[in-house]
Amino acid sequence: MKKIFHFGLLLSASLFVLAACNQKADFDYYYYEPQDYALLSKYLNLPSKPDNYATRLPQHIAARGLSARPVDNNKAILGRVLFYDKKLSKDGKVSCASCHKQELAFSDDKPVSRGVFDRVGTRNSIALGSVLNFSAYYGTDLFGPSGIPFFWDNRAPTASEQNLATMANPVEMAMSHADIVSAVSAQPYYAPLFRMAYGDERVTIERVSESIANFVNAIGSYRSKFDREAERTMGNNVWSNLEASNFSGFTAAENRGKALYLQNCASCHSQLQERPVSLLANNGLDATTDDPGVGGITKKQSEMGTFKVPLLRNIALTAPYMHDGRFATLEEVIDHYSTGIKAHPNLSPQLKSGNQPRRFNFTDQQKSDLIAFLHTLTDETVLTDKRFSNPFK
Repeated sequence: MKKIFHFGLLLSASLFVLAACNQKADFDYYYYEPQDYALLSKYLNLPSKPDNYATRLPQHIAARGLSARPVDNNKAILGRVLFYDKKLSKDGKVSCASCHKQELAFSDDKPVSRGVFDRVGTRNSIALGSVLNFSAYYGTDLFGPSGIPFFWDNRAPTASEQNLATMANPVEMAMSHADIVSAVSAQPYYAPLFRMAYGDERVTIERVSESIANFVNAIGSYRSKFDREAERTMGNNVWSNLEASNFSGFTAAENRGKALYLQNCASCHSQLQERPVSLLANNGLDATTDDPGVGGITKKQSEMGTFKVPLLRNIALTAPYMHDGRFATLEEVIDHYSTGIKAHPNLSPQLKSGNQPRRFNFTDQQKSDLIAFLHTLTDETVLTDKRFSNPFK
């Protein structure tokens, strides 16, 4: 009798564990209500459970004091859909992704992008894939005055303000706040996504902007050949002499190019491509100011003709180059710095020799080596990461 009793307890316990496992499986599978997921699946290719948008930066970057801030997965998923939705533009033909193509490291292959009704912009679209990770150092809502602002002229302090300005720009998407709320509210697939992100279906401009910001803040590029070699060589040794040490996984040309980059370029663009050293600079594209850049926002004479200093991650994929897209190739860019720097009144000190523009006078071999190094900054992962891909069917 005692054996039967014990067997009964064991059977009951087993059934309880099995039931608990089934409940967990059901919970995992039915993250979305079945009817909601069926609705979403009519329009979108989204997984049944939310993607994880958490970012862990490699040690050689973390050792420099940078870390990725938390991103809300549900808001990032909603932001992903909004980022790719052309219904958020006045003519229904343009989305954020139209000028930030994932396969091009979220850049555009035109000198200046075209917006609604084929209107031509004034500046080259900055490659989102040039940034290590937006949540690590971009945006004054996270970092106070040390946060790096958005746009070539640094006029938007946060990702939210950036995307609102882009959607409202009459050349880019030409949508008022009311237009955006109306367009989002009209699409049936947004109701389940807003419920998951905010607990109800209410569409507001603040929620739209915050969700896009969560998606953008999750984007990052830190898996290039350069990163792998830096991690292996440096680890958490922030004082490692990058210039003196060759990377064992680099070719001879790539190592020579790395040395040239560190000697001549890193003082503005940074050694490890982790955070730009300078917030703004004039790099001598012209002798006079046509586009005022940062100075057009701050009204400071000393900042006329200056622009954001980007990192160079994925630079081989993001042609054409400069704020106006004037250079079609990396060769043209290096030729500019070699012999083409102009004597602008606000020319950055790093590009001066006395009071004259500096002439780096790179040899053909040095130019080739620099380009070989710049190709090591390509991160193939970010180009195909499904978390950042177009979710629309």
